[in-house]
Amino acid sequence: MAERVAVTPKAQALIQALRSEHGELLFHQSGGCCDGSAPMCYPVGEFQIGGADVRLGEIEGCPFYMGAAQFEYWRHTHLTIDVVPGRGSGFSLEAPRGVRFLTRSRLFTEAEQQELERRET
Repeated sequence: MAERVAVTPKAQALIQALRSEHGELLFHQSGGCCDGSAPMCYPVGEFQIGGADVRLGEIEGCPFYMGAAQFEYWRHTHLTIDVVPGRGSGFSLEAPRGVRFLTRSRLFTEAEQQELERRET
């Protein structure tokens, strides 16, 4: 089944560690500003999701959102959330660990795109 967002094993392990420390989490794909376009991890309730956000799916049981305007550009793209060394935003929970979440992307295949369109209409 085609999914809009997936996670690498390294990101999976980090999400599990962050959840055990902070409780339930959510992700929002940042659209720019301070940290460029990066997946941001927050405790549930610490980031306000609104009507202009699109839920792309879940990673490790955590909802993953993106702003609707940004989604219009990325709607044909599969996202894989990974972890790399380095400091990202001070707002995302992984920052003090010296790593940051990173979005890797590829275009959906024609079959995946058709499946998503059928499910979402």
